[in-house]
Amino acid sequence: MNGQRLNVVASAGHGQFPTEPLLSLEGVGRRFGGLVAVEDVSFTLASGELVGLIGPNGAGKTTLFNLITGFTPPSSGEIRWRQKIITGAAVHRIARLGITRTFQNLRVFPNLTVFDNVSVGAIGRYRYGLLDTLLHRAARAKQVGEATWRALDQTGLLPYANELAANLSYGKRKYLEIARALAFDPQLLILDEPAAGLNDTETGELSAFLNRLNRQGLTLLLVEHDLNLVMNLCQRVLVLASGRLLAQGTPAEILANPAVQDVYLGSEEAA
Repeated sequence: MNGQRLNVVASAGHGQFPTEPLLSLEGVGRRFGGLVAVEDVSFTLASGELVGLIGPNGAGKTTLFNLITGFTPPSSGEIRWRQKIITGAAVHRIARLGITRTFQNLRVFPNLTVFDNVSVGAIGRYRYGLLDTLLHRAARAKQVGEATWRALDQTGLLPYANELAANLSYGKRKYLEIARALAFDPQLLILDEPAAGLNDTETGELSAFLNRLNRQGLTLLLVEHDLNLVMNLCQRVLVLASGRLLAQGTPAEILANPAVQDVYLGSEEAA
């Protein structure tokens, strides 16, 4: 990330965010042998917020997402969802509770249609037992289909439903990943670098789309290297550096924070 991008102007139109607790981390850490990837991270995410997580490369951002979503168990600390402990819970259990995510490296099935890619998320949401599926096959298929069509509609992918995922542009594949996550009907959507690889026009469209999802009531937490996107979209920003939470606050507060300026400008000079 370019230190000069800290000169972006933070948007002032977000207003106050809600205070109902949704997700909370207390002293969360992760070690890989002698390597400390995340250390003593604590923050609370309120229902209805749109929050950005930024930091230099190697700061531990993706690792933190993996800890929240169950892909990696924490070495220390506690994670709560609606005040209930979910520390170390399995990925599928966390997803069914209402937390879904996308990945920095796209995980689409190129030889399946767009519809079938998204239906994977819908099927994972319901996870019917074998006997229940056999006894109510038509009803279950209808539910999965409805959830899939709804997610395709939300993401503007309805015209591509029967296309192979391999035929989509890179930008459309980004929306395909989001659609699959939305098919779970989440309460919290975690996005790992959603704007990576997009041009300015596509980034602007993505920003408007994420803002629309949030205004519809979906809570969003995103890692993103595009500081202009983060500062103009997010209501609150968390800054991670060397695995620790360096700062959190409104975009304006983060841009004015000397410690944050030092991390970005200092890392650029060191490079």
